[in-house]
Amino acid sequence: MTAALRVVLTGATGFVGSRVLHALTSTAQDTGREIAIRALGRSAAAPASASAGVTWTPVDLTDRASLRKAASGADVLIHLASRISGDEAQCAAVNVEGTTALVDEAVHWGVDRIVHLSTAAVYGPGPHRGLAVNEIAPAPVSPASRTRLTGETPVLAAGGTVLRPGLILGAGDRWVVPALAELLDRVPARWDGGRGLLSMVDVDDLAGLIATLATSPDAPPPGIHHASHPDPVSNGALLKELAALDILPAPQEDWPWDACVSQLQSNPGRVSERQFSLLAQDHWYASEDIWHTTSRPPGPGPLSRLTPAAPWYRAYLANRNT
Repeated sequence: MTAALRVVLTGATGFVGSRVLHALTSTAQDTGREIAIRALGRSAAAPASASAGVTWTPVDLTDRASLRKAASGADVLIHLASRISGDEAQCAAVNVEGTTALVDEAVHWGVDRIVHLSTAAVYGPGPHRGLAVNEIAPAPVSPASRTRLTGETPVLAAGGTVLRPGLILGAGDRWVVPALAELLDRVPARWDGGRGLLSMVDVDDLAGLIATLATSPDAPPPGIHHASHPDPVSNGALLKELAALDILPAPQEDWPWDACVSQLQSNPGRVSERQFSLLAQDHWYASEDIWHTTSRPPGPGPLSRLTPAAPWYRAYLANRNT
């Protein structure tokens, strides 16, 4: 009988992590292999939607002592938890010190498979067009991105796999589409004609990739890998699909980029000019390799996956605006 695969998972209640948890349990059902999952989080209580057979263990990534034995007996560590807001010290406490302490524990207990979620935002301001991994030096500009880049170091030193996805879409997305909604309100036009190409991935396709890396009989490729869908999506095509699904209004005019920036600056809001550029101008990264290496199909693309997520997006945006 094949021994159970013992997986330690951080971020299991988050946007990506909850989907990875589902993908792992689905993998176990589809393959008949037992996968024992230890979910690490601030609370020991399982959420109401938790899958049976998952052990919930309380830890705090800012408290090294709480991480002792967190990886004991494990075969795989999937590290998805991160801090994406706050100042440099707050982000570093989780994304650098916490990641380092967790990886140290994994190495101590002989865990030989580590999969870590980073972000393509570590490359900083674009435009970026079809870049290979580290084809340019990363130049992150936010505390979250700077500390997530630094947090890759202990994972790489341990021979782990680091994934850098671009924009992640799907039910539960509280950043990409909500930011687009704000920007359309402040700058009601097709930005620079909607030409900007963006690296994107559907959250379930990304979760499936992570589950494959964690459970495949073949060792995952070490090092850094872009983890978006191989085909970039134009900003215009994204806005058109969101309008067709009645998630966002359809812009009626094309404005040149300088006019868009000027309009944004005259209408202050939460989304910064840098973030506007990230969502509207070229930011795409060559992502074919990881899908080819794992022999996992990347799916039909994030726009094709939006339909089932549309009711969630409509409800979230409506509630946010009340």
